[in-house]
Amino acid sequence: MTAQNLIVEILVEELPPKSLESLGESFACSLAASLKRDGLASENATVTAYATPRRLAAHITGVSAAAADRAVSQKLMPASVGLDTVGAPTPALLKKLAAFGADASAVERLRRENDGKAEILFFDSTVKGATLAEGLQKAIEAALAALPIPKMMSYQLIDGWATVNFVRPAHGLLAVHGATVVSVSALGLHSGKTTRGHRFEGGSDPISVEHADYYGRILFDRGAVIASFAGRRAEIARQLTAIAAKAGSNLRPVEDVALLDEVTALVERPNVLIGQFDPEFLEVPQECLILTMKANQKYFPLLDSAGKLTHRFLIVSNLSPADPSAIIDGNERVVRPRLADAKFFFDQDRKKTLESRIPALDKVVYHNKLGSQLARSERVSAIARDIVKILPEHLTPKESVILDNRVKLAASIAKADLLTGMVGEFPELQGVMGRYYALAEGFHEEVANAVEDHYKPRFAGDTLPRGKVGMVVALADKLETLTGMFSIGQVPTGDKDPFALRRHALGVIRILTEGGVDIPLPDLLGLAAARFSKLFKKGKKAAQETNTNIEKLKEFIFDRLAVNLREQGYTAHEVDAVLCLYPQLLSDIPKRLKAVRDFLALPQADVLAAANKRVGNILKKTVSGADAKLDPALLLEPAEIALSDALQRLVPQADAEFTKGDYSRSLQTLVALRDLIDEFFDKVLVNAENPALRANRLILLDRLYNAMNKVADLSRLSA
Repeated sequence: MTAQNLIVEILVEELPPKSLESLGESFACSLAASLKRDGLASENATVTAYATPRRLAAHITGVSAAAADRAVSQKLMPASVGLDTVGAPTPALLKKLAAFGADASAVERLRRENDGKAEILFFDSTVKGATLAEGLQKAIEAALAALPIPKMMSYQLIDGWATVNFVRPAHGLLAVHGATVVSVSALGLHSGKTTRGHRFEGGSDPISVEHADYYGRILFDRGAVIASFAGRRAEIARQLTAIAAKAGSNLRPVEDVALLDEVTALVERPNVLIGQFDPEFLEVPQECLILTMKANQKYFPLLDSAGKLTHRFLIVSNLSPADPSAIIDGNERVVRPRLADAKFFFDQDRKKTLESRIPALDKVVYHNKLGSQLARSERVSAIARDIVKILPEHLTPKESVILDNRVKLAASIAKADLLTGMVGEFPELQGVMGRYYALAEGFHEEVANAVEDHYKPRFAGDTLPRGKVGMVVALADKLETLTGMFSIGQVPTGDKDPFALRRHALGVIRILTEGGVDIPLPDLLGLAAARFSKLFKKGKKAAQETNTNIEKLKEFIFDRLAVNLREQGYTAHEVDAVLCLYPQLLSDIPKRLKAVRDFLALPQADVLAAANKRVGNILKKTVSGADAKLDPALLLEPAEIALSDALQRLVPQADAEFTKGDYSRSLQTLVALRDLIDEFFDKVLVNAENPALRANRLILLDRLYNAMNKVADLSRLSA
C-alpha cells in the first residue's frame, strides 16, 4: 500500500506555558521514533511538531498502513543441549521453541551454525509486520509516558469511574492517516477525525480534519488557531515590531526570549495591542516597572532609542475583536495597581538608609554553618580590603586610602538592599535597587555601581563590574562564597549546584583574566580562607584541612577554566598543556595559549613536542637532577657539549622573554634547539654504564625539560 502522511493530536485543557514547546517537541519526536522502530515510518520521514495551549500534535510523512514482514533469527542453544544422541529434541529445546510459538515440527527446520566452540541451533522465522493501528497505539502510549512532566494530575472520566493521570485533562484524540481514521485509544479517549478551534473565535465547532495534510490549514481557517509553536512565535515577533514602529519610529519592545516563548504558549492566535500608563510612574527605576510588567502581566514594555522606558507597552492578546478598546482599557486598569505597588515600595524603601539596615542582616541566616548575612558581609568586606593591599597598582598613598575606603563602604552596604520592600517583592532586583538607593543617599558613583556590580558576572556573556571598586568587591564576594562552601563540604556533584558555585568560579576566572586584576590565585584563596578561621577549629589538623580545601577549590576553579577555554575554541591538548602547570596568574593564561598556538604553527613543533615527551618519560624513570650541578668535565660527546652550550646561550634569553610576559618569543627562542636535541638522542647514550656520566646527562636533560616547559607542558601537545 502507498505510504500516507499521518496526523495525531491530543486535545487538552490549558497546558503549562513554560514547558509547552518542550512538550510538543517531545510528543512529536517520541511518536515518530516509535513508528520508525516498528518499520511503519521511514528513517527520513519529516516530523512536524504542533503545540498550542490546548493541544499537542505531530504530523509525520510517509507512514505505511502496515510494516513489512521481517525475517528473525533466534539463537537457541548448543546442539548438544537441544538434541539427544539420536537427534530428537530435548525438553529444554521444546520449551524454548514454545516460547517462540513453535512446536516439535520446527526441529527439522532449525539452522545449525558453528561459533568456533560448538554447533549452535538457530530458529529462523518471519514476523508479520505491525499494522498502523497496533504500532500507533504503542507509539502514543510511549510518547505520553516520555513527556517531560514533573508532576501529573489525576482526574475522572465523564463516566465517573475511571481515573486518568496526565498533565491536564484530555478531551479529544485525533488520528488520521491520509484520509482514514486510525483506531487507537489513549487517556480514556477513542480516536476520531475532529478537533476544536479557538475557544471564542473558532468558526465551527467541532472541526473535521478530512485529511492529515489539511490539519494546520483547517485549524487556521476554521478554528482561528496557529497550530505551530514556531509559527505563532514568529507572528508575535512580527506584530511586536510592527506595532512598536506605528507607535513611534524610535520605539522598540523589550527583548526577552523567555517572555516571547511564554506568551506564545498562552495564545492560539495572537493579536498585539498597545496600552499606556500614567507617566508619573516613570519616576520609579525602570528596572522595577519593566520587571513587574513582564513578570506579572506578560507585557512587552516599549523603550526609546536610548533604551529608556516609555509609558507605553504592548499586550499580546488571544482575542481579535473589531473594537479592541475594552481589552486595552482592561489591561491598563490591571497594570496600574502593579505599578502603584512598585512606586509604594520605592518610596517606602527610601525612608531608611542602607547603612541603617545593616544591623538587621544579623537576623537573616545565610547558612547554618556559616552564620548570618551580616557575618558574610563582614567577611566579604575584610577579603575585599585584603585584596586592595595586594593589588599590583601604582597608587599614591592618598589614592590607596580612597580605594580602601570605597571598597570597605561598598562591601558593607552591598547586601543591605536584601531587606528592602522592592527586593523582597522582586529578588531579581538585588543589587540594582541597592545602586539606586546608594545614589539617592549621595554615595560616590563608584561605590553605588559596586553595590550593583558585585553580583556580576551573573551568567555567561554578562558584563564585568564597572571600575576597580566593583571589581574588587565582586571578586571578594565570589571568593567568600566559594571558600565558605568548600570549607563545609558543599561541593557541586553532578548536575546539582544549589549555591551556583560553578557560576561563582567562572566569575572569578573572568575577573582575573579579563578585568585586569593581576593577583596570583593561590594568594587570593589563602586570604579568603584566613577570614573563616574564627568559624572553625584551630590546630595542626584544622590547618591541614584548610590547605586541603584550598587545593580542592583551586582544582575546581581550574576545571571550570578548562571547560570555559574549550568552549572558546581551544583544543583539549592546548588547554591541558597550559593548565597542567597551574599558572598562578590567570591573566597569563590567554597569552600562554596564544604562545602555544604560535608554537604549533611552526614546522618544528611536532618533533619538539615528541622529543619533550621522550625527555619527560626518561626523567620519570630516574632520580631528578634538578638540585645537582652539571659538570662540564663530564660532557664527552660533541652532541652533548653542543646541547649544553646552546642551553647556556639560549635559556637566559628565553627566561628574560618569559619574565617580560612575551611567551610566544620565549618558546620560539628555544625552537633553535630542535636539531641539537635530535643529534643528542642519535649520538649520546643517556643511560651510560658509568654512573657519573649517566647522572650528568640526566641533569642536562632536566635543564632542557625545565627550560622548554615554562610556558606550557609541550609533551601534552604530542599525539
